[in-house]
Amino acid sequence: MENPRFSVIVPVYNRIDEVRDLMESLSRQSLKNFEAIFVEDGSTLPCEAAIKEFPEVDARYYYKENEGRSIARNYGMERARGDYFIFFDSDCVIPPDYFRILTESLDAAPTDCFGGPDAAHESFSDTQKAINYSMTSFLTTGGIRGGKVSLEKFVPRTFNMGFSRRVYDKVGGFREMFSEDIDMSTRIRNAGFEISLIRPAFVYHKRRVDFKKFLRQVYVFGMSRITLKLLYPGSLKLVHALPALAVIIGVLLLLLGIFCSPWWLLPLGVYLLAIFCSALVATKSLSIALKAVPASVIQIAGYGCGFIKAFFLKIVLGRGRDVNEEVMMRKGK
Repeated sequence: MENPRFSVIVPVYNRIDEVRDLMESLSRQSLKNFEAIFVEDGSTLPCEAAIKEFPEVDARYYYKENEGRSIARNYGMERARGDYFIFFDSDCVIPPDYFRILTESLDAAPTDCFGGPDAAHESFSDTQKAINYSMTSFLTTGGIRGGKVSLEKFVPRTFNMGFSRRVYDKVGGFREMFSEDIDMSTRIRNAGFEISLIRPAFVYHKRRVDFKKFLRQVYVFGMSRITLKLLYPGSLKLVHALPALAVIIGVLLLLLGIFCSPWWLLPLGVYLLAIFCSALVATKSLSIALKAVPASVIQIAGYGCGFIKAFFLKIVLGRGRDVNEEVMMRKGK
């Protein structure tokens, strides 16, 4: 049997319904030159039955004890047969022409590592669409997640990332840490491989379903950026510190507005109005635009506070990278 060109690797932890949606989207691919490998990471609600509902997909299922999503991805790579490893999150839905677009792009311009952006599917809730806006808008993230305008070099994320077997043989697998995809991309770039953005090869990413879970996620992202700075001293850029700066400025403006003059609140109001108008134009939905405002505040404040806390603890106080803290937080999934 001829090996597939691509091996799709998906770590799973108690996500039966999401896996079913992902499998359905894989079953609808216009070009099926891939295998799908699902690694159940110690789930109490296994998804094997949901995978078997789609026999037209060349899929394999593995169950292992809970060790973290990076270990699960590495477990999948060890068993993959493809020339390229593709990584999706279990909460992704893949457009039907994804692998056709990816194949044509790699044939026209070969590259060893690549990724694409994400978008909100029409079936997603307004909250999910608002969170998607806040994670992809230039006004909130500087376009670092595959936007058309960006303040930083493109870094693939594991909701839509791929690299060749040659990269794996030289660089190895993922580290079990927060922002493991950024760490992996940095190691790939440092090893001399090219990293490319294939913008037409996007995925639909469901993200968090409520603001509380979203806050925890971005808070962890902010903390992990300092860990990455300790691992790679030259990796920290101004764009990464902007949310922390925004938190400091925002608090100062609030205090001045409360104790001095309400006019100090005007810059905050103008910025939030800009987010609302931008989201309204982008999504053409008043409901999503209204939710995009608190989602963006959570995005910036959560990330910024995590960044500030980690900067103070790990750099100012010199505690370095607290691996145990990261592992304990990861156990919460």
